[in-house]
Amino acid sequence: MKKPEARIEPYTHPAAGWGALKYVAINLIKEKVAGGNYKTLFKQNQPDGFDCPGCAWPDREHASTFEFCENGVKAVAAEATSKRVTPAFFEQYTVAELMTQSDYELEQHGRLTDPMVYDAMLDRYVPIGWDEAFDLIARHLKALDDPDRAAFYTSGRASNEAAFLFQLFVRMYGTNNFPDCSNMCHEATSRGLPGTVGVGKGTVTMDDLEHADTLLIFGQNPATNHPRMLGELRECAKRGATIVSINPLKERGLERFASPQHPVEMLTMGSTQISSVFIRPKVGGDFALIKGVAKRVIELDDAALANGAERVLDVDFIAEHTVGFDAFADDLRAESWDTIVAEAGVPMEDVLKLADIYVKGKAVISTWGMGLTQHKNSVPTIQILSNLMMMRGMIGKRGAGLCPVRGHSNVQGDRTVGIEERPTQAFLDRLGKVYDFEPPREHGLDVVNSIQAMLDGKVKVFIGLGGNFSIATPDTPRTWEAMRSCDLTVHITTKLNRSHLIHGRDALILPTLGRTEIDIQNGVAQGVSVEDSFSMVHISYGMNKPASPNLLSEIAIVARMAEATLGSAKVDWRAQTNDYALIRDGIEKVFDGFENYNERLKTPGGFHLGVASRDRIWKTPSNKAQFVVHEISVDTPIHRARSRHGERLMTLMTTRSHDQYNTTIYGLDDRYRGVYGQRRVLFANKDDLAMLGFAAGQRVDITSVWDDGVERRADSFLLVEYDIPRGCLGAYYPETNPLVPLSSVADGAGTPTSKSIPVLLTASVEEAVAA
Repeated sequence: MKKPEARIEPYTHPAAGWGALKYVAINLIKEKVAGGNYKTLFKQNQPDGFDCPGCAWPDREHASTFEFCENGVKAVAAEATSKRVTPAFFEQYTVAELMTQSDYELEQHGRLTDPMVYDAMLDRYVPIGWDEAFDLIARHLKALDDPDRAAFYTSGRASNEAAFLFQLFVRMYGTNNFPDCSNMCHEATSRGLPGTVGVGKGTVTMDDLEHADTLLIFGQNPATNHPRMLGELRECAKRGATIVSINPLKERGLERFASPQHPVEMLTMGSTQISSVFIRPKVGGDFALIKGVAKRVIELDDAALANGAERVLDVDFIAEHTVGFDAFADDLRAESWDTIVAEAGVPMEDVLKLADIYVKGKAVISTWGMGLTQHKNSVPTIQILSNLMMMRGMIGKRGAGLCPVRGHSNVQGDRTVGIEERPTQAFLDRLGKVYDFEPPREHGLDVVNSIQAMLDGKVKVFIGLGGNFSIATPDTPRTWEAMRSCDLTVHITTKLNRSHLIHGRDALILPTLGRTEIDIQNGVAQGVSVEDSFSMVHISYGMNKPASPNLLSEIAIVARMAEATLGSAKVDWRAQTNDYALIRDGIEKVFDGFENYNERLKTPGGFHLGVASRDRIWKTPSNKAQFVVHEISVDTPIHRARSRHGERLMTLMTTRSHDQYNTTIYGLDDRYRGVYGQRRVLFANKDDLAMLGFAAGQRVDITSVWDDGVERRADSFLLVEYDIPRGCLGAYYPETNPLVPLSSVADGAGTPTSKSIPVLLTASVEEAVAA
């Protein structure tokens, strides 16, 4: 494989536009997608087609024929590729040899075709029959002296049907150990919002975007992570809505966007300005910034009340729908402006500007991504943001609301249908009643705790429904040690990835159908359902011929694991496989909101699941929306590390390149940030480089600062001068995941703090040796 040219070259064009079309063509050619499969793109995100296997941005109810984006095409091309990883491929390479390949190279080999089992004598994966594979899984699970000694991971690409069947199997087996990809991204949202508005989901729909006059976009890079969102933001900007980007990085997609769906804009080389205001908090400074805005709202309201002017607060909403406001307001009045400004990392005028925009808005939507959720204080940050919106009644109002933008295509749906390590007793009661068994009651393990349990020898079997667990997770060397300590690791997957090489004593790779592929069961084409970030549930039908005749659907794999392990006395697992509508019947019986599930899926675009807080129904202990008081903490790992190391201590945030989605590396470019042909780059402020005695183009080693005596390092990163706040650094994951301590998680959520890692830089050992 020819190595791409590595260079740093500023990108001066708008997001999307001709550059996106160029990269669409490059990926279709690189993946060797057959011409007949190009038509698949025009069924992407269509009512009679398939849901994009990439992000969870909603589909338009009346979709055009052009409802895909550059990164969506990359995801589809990766599934529709003509490249294959057959048993003959594994004859060529030992696992040790495959380990020397990069994540990008592993991705480029193509689709897996046959179930494989690890042969320790050969250090190779060799073919295994499906029946033998399920027997091996069942033997290991039955041999455990406690079901809690197994952990069952779920990726956000799993459908509602696969996820529901998975959790049913696992709970019938006897554990709530459900480490899930949501543990690593929006878990702070799922844990924070119930404490304020009662439900861990957003409150807006696409209709609200059409009526909002103000959008506050926190910690989010839509051009890379949710490109179709830019089309909606473009429409908002065109009609005069105020869009504010609150992010340490000034991302290109929130500056200018050229829409491939609008020929005039393309042909005239035009673009649309998206954000009119950019607020640049330091990494981890969002909580203080939002608290500053809330404090200013109180000040403005106090002044209005004293002068007999129109109130800034929505006093009727606060009185009718909330509790705890007085204590919240008193805390804001007592908060120090000096502390707010210092901890937010922005000048006072920026706080005042953002507050002024917020109070002038009549219909305000706040959106956020992982820039808010991967910090130690992420739960308080989500809660104070929802409290800020409550101050002016901006929840349950047309054109306004809370909008967490989830990552993977069905990560929200998986949680909805039971992938939850901390299930409610009410859910367990209902599940047990419907399926006539007693579910386990103890809370299970999330991602970080599962890794620790493997390290401690408490978990010996790992089964992953999709994903790339060993690369997505923090503290990479320790995660790898944990995975290798297992007796059995199982990965249900479409393509080869690093986690298949970080294996237990026994290991299986089980290839499955992709979202884009036709799923025939018992002679009938089956559809699966997914839930997007706006709680819309819709059906998805694959269009392409399966990559191999020896693939099983995720549902079939889960059902046959369950049958081999538990038998069919309680559940006819094969019947569920033959007709996915039966699974949906089960979901309907267990969960409110899924009434007439199968019939409602026939509606083009699907149906809205319903979010209580959108209807101003508050599922909190008080039956009201709750204001919560949180202080600005100045005793954090970052503060303590800086007290020891001074200004040389930097705060590192991990991020994606434009040529990746989650852990999948589609290419080695990040053109919007001017990076080509490489990934080991470190974005730094030019003044910090001078202070540290480094220069752009020099290579450095990165060491994280933690108090457990474990050395964590990532070596040989190219310094790139970048517009990022002082004291802050940016770099790609998974390359920097080794720097994230396993014990560094969000308070109350367990999310790894991948956006706030205290680090030190030293001149690269490799560079010094070369010199």
